[in-house]
Amino acid sequence: MPHKKEASIRRSPQADARHQRDAVGAAETAFVDQESQANADADLVERGIRQWQRERPDIDSSGKAVVGRLLRLEEVVLRTLNQVLEPFGLKYQEYAVLATLRVAGAPYRLSPSRLQSTLLFTSGGLSNLLKRLEKEGWIKRSIDPNDGRGVLVKLTAKGIRLADEAMPRHAAAELHLLRMFDASQRDALATLLSRMMTENAPETGPILGGGNPAVSTGSLLRD
Repeated sequence: MPHKKEASIRRSPQADARHQRDAVGAAETAFVDQESQANADADLVERGIRQWQRERPDIDSSGKAVVGRLLRLEEVVLRTLNQVLEPFGLKYQEYAVLATLRVAGAPYRLSPSRLQSTLLFTSGGLSNLLKRLEKEGWIKRSIDPNDGRGVLVKLTAKGIRLADEAMPRHAAAELHLLRMFDASQRDALATLLSRMMTENAPETGPILGGGNPAVSTGSLLRD
């Protein structure tokens, strides 16, 4: 497994190019069935929309064309990334911690709160996740010298090597998931998704109930 390699290997530019091609090729090989799966997911969403339109034509269910697909894509994306990361002995959340620390730059360390603020998943279970990574020898937790009550999470040399090995495969997987779009389409999609994320940020949340602030999202979901 890649993370078992203890020796640092300096590759030539030709070797780096081969490594990148291998990463892309491995990603494509891992997703042989993605086309048929995507078609099945699309049919599922369309079928659900038609059922809503037939049974409850009084409800505007057009939002399902987007939200329903986002929910299906979450499953597809995580399944894809976990498949690519499996040879490294990683799940996506574990990889995300290592990669976040790696791209933070030397000395590759962050406080748990700073780390959490940059991760794309909720804080639930972060402590246990860090314990697992530390047990594997990929990170080390220590007391913050500037705050005796605080903790710092730092990548070990072993963790840096693993992150550097896994990052090209992960990036190739992301590009494969977007292979049906050209650069301009990817930019447009990214802009729309960014707006949707920003205006539905957890700190603010969407206001439902006809714009009445007294009717919160939580109360509507509970009622």
